Amino acid sequence: MSTTQSDGIEGTLRGCRPAEIDPIVIDAADLDSTAPEHLRDLKAELSARGYQPATLSVDACFDCEDTLSTQREADRLREYVRAASFLGAGRIEVRLGEVSDPAAAEPALSALAERARREGVELVRTGGDATAA
Repeated sequence: MSTTQSDGIEGTLRGCRPAEIDPIVIDAADLDSTAPEHLRDLKAELSARGYQPATLSVDACFDCEDTLSTQREADRLREYVRAASFLGAGRIEVRLGEVSDPAAAEPALSALAERARREGVELVRTGGDATAA
């Protein structure tokens, strides 16, 4: 890695070429585990079959009005952000179900979006009140 100033994404894109690999979307519900050893094996097997996880899609539900439930859901989603990063997915899609208290859920979702950004993953919210993250 060079310590000189880069010319942004354009310099990287100039050297790109097509790959013999198919991007896929993985539903979080289909993951047996988010443990690193499981994800490592899954990533290797997918690669061996010519697949690259592009998106990890997860259902989210903030339908309880108590703080503990909101925190538990945020913690669960944070595990999937880590899993998406570990798998090399560039995006995590959070499909929002019912949100009973948007004022309580919004800070958790904003923090999740920031965590995703730090992990190198784009967070996309759909459903519910899917305001851009």
